[in-house]
Amino acid sequence: MEDIVELSRKILDYAVAAGASYAEARFHSDSDSGVALKNGEVEAVEASYEVGIGVRVLVNGGLGFASTNMLKPENLTRVVDKAVKMARASSYLKSSRICFSKDEAYSVDWRVSEKKRLEDWSLNDKIDFLKNLDKAVISQGVNVSSRYMGYSERRTRRVYANTEDALVSALVPRPSFFALITVADPSKGVIQRTLQFGGSGGMEIVESWRLEEKLGSEVKTLHKMLTESVRTPEGVMDVVVGSEVAGIISHEASGHPGEADRIFGREGAQAGESYLKAEDLGRKIGSEAVNVVDDPTIPGSYGFYLFDDEGVKARRKFLIKEGRISEFLMNRETAAKLGVKSNGSARASRYSVESIVRMSNTFILPGDHSLEELLSGVAKGVYVKSFMEWNIDDKRWNQRYVGLEAYMIEDGRITRPVRNPVIEITTEKLFSSVDAVGKDLDFVAATCGKGDPMQGMPVYMGGPSFRMRNIMVKGVG
Repeated sequence: MEDIVELSRKILDYAVAAGASYAEARFHSDSDSGVALKNGEVEAVEASYEVGIGVRVLVNGGLGFASTNMLKPENLTRVVDKAVKMARASSYLKSSRICFSKDEAYSVDWRVSEKKRLEDWSLNDKIDFLKNLDKAVISQGVNVSSRYMGYSERRTRRVYANTEDALVSALVPRPSFFALITVADPSKGVIQRTLQFGGSGGMEIVESWRLEEKLGSEVKTLHKMLTESVRTPEGVMDVVVGSEVAGIISHEASGHPGEADRIFGREGAQAGESYLKAEDLGRKIGSEAVNVVDDPTIPGSYGFYLFDDEGVKARRKFLIKEGRISEFLMNRETAAKLGVKSNGSARASRYSVESIVRMSNTFILPGDHSLEELLSGVAKGVYVKSFMEWNIDDKRWNQRYVGLEAYMIEDGRITRPVRNPVIEITTEKLFSSVDAVGKDLDFVAATCGKGDPMQGMPVYMGGPSFRMRNIMVKGVG
């Protein structure tokens, strides 16, 4: 790694000599492997390795980025020249100069430890692991007509350096698991469920998922919802949602609209815009019970990091605090526009793309109610534990959630399973309807897509159960 550090310093020196007022070099070495089973048989075995450097520069207030996977000195100078040329051309086209916030420069080497090394787990071990899970799924006495399971690992090593004396290196192993399960019944049709698990660490992370137990439980639940559920009664009623639903709400209705590049319009033609404006800090968007944070520092999480891809130290960010917009997710460029320091939200999926504003682990903070207490306050309503579908508009204002595992609440108790309850609501109405938040915090792993070219980023979505009063619920099917 010393060779990469020295190479990075030479790149920066050359960039300054070529006219850059600021430069950064970001080295990635990413190794991926995976195995997939379809209906109990090995479907695919994959392995890949990618290495390269991305270079970003500022010249006369213009920004340029270029990358290469050919690390010979003569090729690196061409890449720097290209970035400088792009930045200089950009400076003539922009009406305002791009600048970066003034942030502390760190020199640090951080890494995620593995109590049980992933490298000690052979390919045959992984295949046996998936086959045992497959057996657990089909042994539940339920007609599982199709099942697809995949296990994968990514080990990423990064070195980041800039002309402000930042030097950050990192090593992160991330295992993940994905499943698509279809349950069928001759008279009722089919029902499907996708599941994703992920984390940062070694085999101890995989073991903590308790996949055999959870997959078996999910199969039974799918069968119950397929064969026993009744049409959801429609009307205005109270709704209690589980942590999975809380997670997708926090991610889509708070995390994405809180990305400062969306707020400033950069993502408008790619990932969408935001209902928020730069002057909306302090705006009331929900009840005092609503607190949403983005926190990359949670050990073992899928979205874990200690320094972002601009060398800024990571920390917890309060997106919504007691119902009011508190902070945006920012990189150094958007932070400079707001006159503040970056909060460490810049991430890049690989060396060949520019780091952009991204979420990490976005979730609703827990309250102090048990699930039983949330339910006990409902005379008639619906408990939506998990979802099968969600939709939201480009500004993240109008949204729709369709429940998967869901039940009627009658006189404070869970009763009949109901089929696909639909919630169509605005962000403000949703958050303003929350009157009580549970303490059963949990997370769901996901891959968040954003950018052009598309960047898939590991994240957690989560929260506790929470209760909403007097919202419209519709039924389908």
